[in-house]
Amino acid sequence: MLRDPRLARISARFACLGLCVVLSACEPGILNPAGPIAAGERSIFLNALAVMLAIVVPVIILAFAFGWWFRASNTRARHLPDWAYSGRLELLVWSIPALAIMFLGGIAWIGSHDLDPPKPIASKARTMTIEVVATDWKWLFIYPEQGIATINRLVVPVGTPVKFRITSAGVMNSFFVPRLGSQIYAMSGMDSTLNLRADKVGRYRGLSAHYSGEGFADMDFFVDAVPQASFDRFVATARGGQGKTLDWAEFVAMAHPSRNVRPASYPRLQPGLYDQIVMKNGAPEGEKAKDGREQ
Repeated sequence: MLRDPRLARISARFACLGLCVVLSACEPGILNPAGPIAAGERSIFLNALAVMLAIVVPVIILAFAFGWWFRASNTRARHLPDWAYSGRLELLVWSIPALAIMFLGGIAWIGSHDLDPPKPIASKARTMTIEVVATDWKWLFIYPEQGIATINRLVVPVGTPVKFRITSAGVMNSFFVPRLGSQIYAMSGMDSTLNLRADKVGRYRGLSAHYSGEGFADMDFFVDAVPQASFDRFVATARGGQGKTLDWAEFVAMAHPSRNVRPASYPRLQPGLYDQIVMKNGAPEGEKAKDGREQ
């Protein structure tokens, strides 16, 4: 028991701080991958961290060791005030950072090619396509092969590679599902490609990783990775709904700025709508957002 109240308060503060640090890791992220892309990115992160720690830790230890050895009271320490140059020491000082840069460069080079977003994921299952449109402030997911679309809800079959085509209906945004892998920017008039796969059944948080206005904080969605049978039921339920057909006019109405939009679905699609959105740079020409940004 701590009898000093002041010491007890200080200890309690440090305990709370430590608890906050520990709990900050409770949100699953890139270190808890649910697919091959996120797993590859975790490997790159850990390998790069190991290479850097191999330099940083010895340097920190040596900094304390030199300070302790060359303290004023140590008569055994040899001081060389006129020392100027040592070829062997120069070789050691420059070779270690050079090797570290080579290792880090190799890790980044190999990883960037293996995990290139447009690169298809090798799999026995057929790759499916989902078209993603970032709007203010919600996400539109178009399933061209299934003929349906959803808002703020993404459902994918487990073990099936998914090719995402990604664009924006307004300002630049960023599509990111941390546990599945690579984030990629969504830009008006551009068609970006990202390949991901979920290998574990579960619900994963998706988000916008780029500030896009006053509703940015609410621009989240969920990814439900489900067995193929459950995905087929999801598609059948969406097709049997009583919603409107998602055509250009409905898209323009849906794309108006709105916040905290609940998940919804469209049972029918206008063919080629995504390509039309890309060609028209997202929003109708001349339209402005509520906060004055040109779209």
